[in-house]
Amino acid sequence: MTRNPATFALRGAVCFSTDPQHLTCLEDAYLVCQNGLTVGVYPQLPEQFRGIPCEDFNNCLIVPGMNDLHLHAPQYAFHGMYMDLELLEWLNTVTFPEEARYADLNYAEKAYSIFTDDIKHSATTRASIFGTLHVDATELLMDLMEKTGLKTFIGKVNMDRNGSLALQEASAVVSAKDTVRWLEETTGKYENVKPILTPRFTPSCSDELMTRLAEIQRTYRLPVQSHLSENQGEIAWVKELCQGTSFYGEAYDQFGLFGGEQCPTIMAHCVYSSDAELSLMKERGVFIAHCPQSNTNLSSGIAPTRRYIEEGLHIGLGTDIAGGHSLSMLRAIADAIQVSKLRWRLVDDSLKPLSLEEAFYMATMGGGAFFGKVGTFAEGYEFDALILDDSKLRHPQPLTARERLERLIYLSDDSCITGKYISGNKIF
Repeated sequence: MTRNPATFALRGAVCFSTDPQHLTCLEDAYLVCQNGLTVGVYPQLPEQFRGIPCEDFNNCLIVPGMNDLHLHAPQYAFHGMYMDLELLEWLNTVTFPEEARYADLNYAEKAYSIFTDDIKHSATTRASIFGTLHVDATELLMDLMEKTGLKTFIGKVNMDRNGSLALQEASAVVSAKDTVRWLEETTGKYENVKPILTPRFTPSCSDELMTRLAEIQRTYRLPVQSHLSENQGEIAWVKELCQGTSFYGEAYDQFGLFGGEQCPTIMAHCVYSSDAELSLMKERGVFIAHCPQSNTNLSSGIAPTRRYIEEGLHIGLGTDIAGGHSLSMLRAIADAIQVSKLRWRLVDDSLKPLSLEEAFYMATMGGGAFFGKVGTFAEGYEFDALILDDSKLRHPQPLTARERLERLIYLSDDSCITGKYISGNKIF
């Protein structure tokens, strides 16, 4: 990562969202950064910026950085495998045994070094990431992610029930104490990495543990990430475990771990959220991490993303490694569009498929809102940008910037990513 001059410009074909329905595409424009923030996009460089450093990318596409709202770093070691299982079987037979290996720091370093190198060179500029329940391995992941220059939230997973002999914390007390130790050991240590409270999901966390995590959340003012209404078997299980609740989201909300001004929250999947659950999510400002590839691979279903957008819920995209097999946020955009078409055709023809504009928005501005003013090239937004060089993708006809962007999204060719900036800092 290199530090940039306080003020500089990039020149190329610039594409960015302004809202879910609109994608601005300029064939030749200047994008100006000052002190890590976007100043604006201009057809000609304004007089006051004449003479600033300007890198001309020769008509490469310049787009906002992409924000992955949900993935599991330890699962990257087996991404692209075991895709013929449903969620709960997949967790018990593959995921839990693999995550148990992160008790060995030598293995954790080998695995996390691969993950951090790959995500550094991907389309992802910001992410919310699950680690494992191991304090030392989670701190190692934070150390390695800090060096990438990406802005991330990373969580030590909490789980004191329904795990395995090798992957389950001894008690709620032990889980809470380890969480506090992890927080104390990492507070103030990083510039790019922040902690996020991470109860794996309701079946993995006893009421006593959730009560203790709520106390930790209030003390340290942490955001929260977990899973919600992903799979019908999971939802039935939660109903058995939490008989005093009327829907899955209440299992978190009863402890104050479901959004609100003091508890920013990401809930992954939300494939089968009820009307009542969605109403509470909207009231609490919960962010939905839509994970289309994972929902397909694990046979979970197709989330009604059209409804979530139209009702004004916060929604972004997640790769959900390794339920999802690709780290590419470009692929996540294409997957979101494709599964919405299947839902429209096969499940509910009242919900139109997603447009390119809407899915691109989810990957940039939609998910970016969890991190602050992130995900577009409007004035005052943090300067996160990707340089996409599609010159090796041959075509016989002239293409507009929007057509080139759409093709790159569907081809999901991350080798076209030749530059990345985060908060004005050049990553590569």
